[in-house]
Parts: sequence; structure tokens; C-alpha cells
Amino acid sequence: MSTESGLPDFRSNGGLWKQSRRFEELASRDALETDYDEHVAFYRWRIEMLAKHAPNDGHRVVADWQRRGLVSTIVTQNVDGFHTRAGAHGVLELHGTLANVRCDRCGGERPTVEFLEAAGLACACGGKRRPGVVLFGEALPEATLRTAWLAAERATLFIVLGSSLAVAPANLLPKAAAAAGAPLVIVNRDPTPLDSTAKLVINASIGETLRAVDRLLPAA
Repeated sequence: MSTESGLPDFRSNGGLWKQSRRFEELASRDALETDYDEHVAFYRWRIEMLAKHAPNDGHRVVADWQRRGLVSTIVTQNVDGFHTRAGAHGVLELHGTLANVRCDRCGGERPTVEFLEAAGLACACGGKRRPGVVLFGEALPEATLRTAWLAAERATLFIVLGSSLAVAPANLLPKAAAAAGAPLVIVNRDPTPLDSTAKLVINASIGETLRAVDRLLPAA
């Protein structure tokens, strides 16, 4: 979804995990515990990268559709917070967000900007601060996943935007929606494992596709 904002993705041929296996290692629970300095350096790099980019047309259209009552639930695997920055609310962030950091001991949250400063890495309780994302080796937040699952089962239409659909359990959500009778639409640059299940597959720009659809809808 956010590659059209200029951010690299993770699992495509040019994605971060294909560029360096080390990135995936640094985004892990093990690195937080045993290689904290490099873990921090990696996430500082990612946070600084986000500051140089902004939500794109796709994010803005989805937020507008939510405001108009055309979209009931937004679920994302992205941690950049661009849906919220574009004006969406109540976004179900399955993998957390880089919009804040938290103490790994007490759970206290602080603004991400503090993570960029040496003094902001230590919590008053004595714990270490870490990004507010789900690391490799950690489980997804149960309440968020449960809410997303219920929304999928109740959906009258399920649209996948920019996901490789290669990561569980998020890739099970469109399957649940389709099994419950909701038409599945996939807009993605590359083929996905669920293309044969979808009612419609569009291999094109998300922003351009959503803008084209938006022009066909009744005015707000």
C-alpha cells in the first residue's frame, strides 16, 4: 500500500527482506534482547525514512470512503501509520505502529521522536524502550486480530490493497470473508496466492485504481 508513497516493501523481489536477511534478523525479539544497539539503529533508520514520506492517493481515498460510510473497517499489516495520517480512524494495525514506542518492561508509551535521542531509550522503570510494532518472535495483538476476524466474517465486500497475502494470519482474513460469501477484490502489482479466489484482480497502481473508482461513485 505504501510503496506508492516511496517506501520500500518487504516481500517483493525488490523488498527489504530480499535485499538483506540481516534486516529481518534486526526486526526480531532476539535482536531486541541480545543486539539492542543494532536493533535501535535499524528502527531509527526506518522512523527517519517515514518522516521523509507521506500518505498517497490510495490512503486518502480509503480514508474518504470511511468518512462517507462506504468503508466500515480498515485492517493493515503496515506499521507506518499512513492510514491514520490520511484521516482514517480506528485502523486495525495488526503489526503495531511506528507512531509510538513503548517500554518493553512496563509497557508505557512515548512519542516516537524520543526513540531518536539517546536519552529516550531508557524508561524510568529501568526497562528498555522499543518500537511499538510486532517483532519476529512475537504474537499479533489478540484483541486487534479478533476484531479484524469478526469484520472479515461480516463483510459484504473485502478489498485487498497491495498485500502479497503471504503472511499468516493476516492472509486468512480474505479467505474468511470469501468463505462467508463476500466478494473478494485484489489490487496488487504482483500476483497473489488468492487471485483464483477473487472475483476481480487488478494488477495496477492502487492510487490510480481507487481514484478511478471514486470518480464513478455518487458525490459525497
